[in-house]
Amino acid sequence: MAEGINKSSITLPSSVSTEIWAKTLENSAIMQLAQRIDLPGNGLTIPVITGEPAADWVTETDNKPVSQHTLSTKEMKGYTLAIIEPFSNQFRDNTEALYNELVSRLPFAIAKKFDETCMFGTAPGTGFDTLASVTNAVNASTKTYDAFVDAIGKVAENDSDLNAFVLSPQAKTLLLKTKDTTNRPLFINNVQTDGAVGHVLSVPTHFTRSAHKAATGEAAEVLGFGGDWSAARYGVVKDVNISLSDQATLTSGSKTLNLWQRNMFAVRCEFEVGFVIRDMADFVRIDNGTASV
Repeated sequence: MAEGINKSSITLPSSVSTEIWAKTLENSAIMQLAQRIDLPGNGLTIPVITGEPAADWVTETDNKPVSQHTLSTKEMKGYTLAIIEPFSNQFRDNTEALYNELVSRLPFAIAKKFDETCMFGTAPGTGFDTLASVTNAVNASTKTYDAFVDAIGKVAENDSDLNAFVLSPQAKTLLLKTKDTTNRPLFINNVQTDGAVGHVLSVPTHFTRSAHKAATGEAAEVLGFGGDWSAARYGVVKDVNISLSDQATLTSGSKTLNLWQRNMFAVRCEFEVGFVIRDMADFVRIDNGTASV
């Protein structure tokens, strides 16, 4: 939290804010897979087609069948995701160093929080969905190959196509250990040359630490999700906004930092974003184990 933020004399290259947005996209698995839409500041109502009209055969003189799409709506609202980072004034005389610090630190923090919220976190408010509501699940701890086949099948049961997995590094370890009866890995072609699992059963696969959730209480460990990502939208009210100050007093927990007193300045990075899913049945959770009873 910051008080008394004022515009300072610090000048950034015009490319910095755009670069931060690009790096945020690179670091966020959700943003890479879901479709982006422009989101008005007051939110958006998105029509959702829930059923298709049905045609039928008729004879020459019969009445032609009448059928209609069935519709519902999804509400999307944008919420502000922000971070403030203080820097030493030594960066004033080294714009390149400041630029590198910005593009390497801040985008990762924004992307990490966004992905964690979309997958497991508490929504910042109404009109923001999270995959924590997904009820479809498979247990990949045994018969791993079959579990991923079943994951594709569960999404297909909702007349959708599982077109990508978002998995954790823990899932990568499990996949690399999965072998056939001759002790050869199932999910890589050549153990000597293939260093990563790019696809699972021909489905593109993204790995991120944000896709992991440790087992808690009765809940099993979560290794990630698979789904029809054409059913997911993230909405951006405006691109990443950058502001700087050397006059502010920053409060972090019980600590207070006066920038002017310490010859420091701070960079505030924020953007407004929303996330919605058409139907949670379009997604499946990949567990490592089963819920304890």
